[in-house]
Amino acid sequence: MNPNHNPSEERLAAYAAGALSPPEAVVVAAHLALRPANDAWVRRLQTVGGAFLEETVPIAVSDDALSHTLARIETDAGEAIAPPPLNDMLELPQPLRRYALGPWRWIGPGVRARDVHAPRDGACRVILLKIDPGRETPRHTHVGVELTCVLTGAYATETERFAVGDLEEADPAVLHQPRVVSDCPCLCVVALDGEIQLDGWFGRLMQPFVRL
Repeated sequence: MNPNHNPSEERLAAYAAGALSPPEAVVVAAHLALRPANDAWVRRLQTVGGAFLEETVPIAVSDDALSHTLARIETDAGEAIAPPPLNDMLELPQPLRRYALGPWRWIGPGVRARDVHAPRDGACRVILLKIDPGRETPRHTHVGVELTCVLTGAYATETERFAVGDLEEADPAVLHQPRVVSDCPCLCVVALDGEIQLDGWFGRLMQPFVRL
């Protein structure tokens, strides 16, 4: 686990190279919007990658490539207008404002989830998770990777505390039970691969009723 609650350098490098899965990239983009220092580091990586591309040997294109490009430009005489945000949550970081949102769903007492209609990658998708003060999720582990970035509030696991901008990377080896420790609700954006796996006999009994 990263002691600074930042993505690993390997994950940030993959993001800079465009190699992260789309759901993970959405969560990392939200983190970078809240952590300018990390965003600057990623931009430096992208600059280095751009310089490398400039030094590569160019590949020849067809003789009529330019004329085709110009023809496509001339067919669009309209004015470029920036699209409005697609959701009503003004408190979200800018990278999340470009995605439509599903309705809030009840997950448990004081716990709700909302789908983020960002690109999926197989069973991996993006959700918003909102937990009221003093509430906690069921104790659980994961089928695949779970990336969680805190947008408002704070939560604590058995060993760590996560506040605004912090990112937690969990996998099937992690068993935890996040509990909100802030006075306000904790809102997180999560890239979730598969369903969470509830712990204990009661968790297994409740598993069919819990779908994030």
